[in-house]
Amino acid sequence: MSNDRIVYEAPSKVKAVDGFVDVEGPDDVHVTLSPEAAEETSERLLEGSLQARGQRRLKRFPHREQGD
Repeated sequence: MSNDRIVYEAPSKVKAVDGFVDVEGPDDVHVTLSPEAAEETSERLLEGSLQARGQRRLKRFPHREQGD
């Protein structure tokens, strides 16, 4: 993957408005999701965040072949 990506540290703001979910993020991102789409997105975000944390932790350890 490219190293020239922008990584945001601040979480997005989320609120329910008129039966929909508004998400406001950095860089003027604003999306409105149905409740169902918001639920699925939240699950995907959680899964991705857990995988990314694992990748960060495993980076610190040299990988060894089986039998070492």
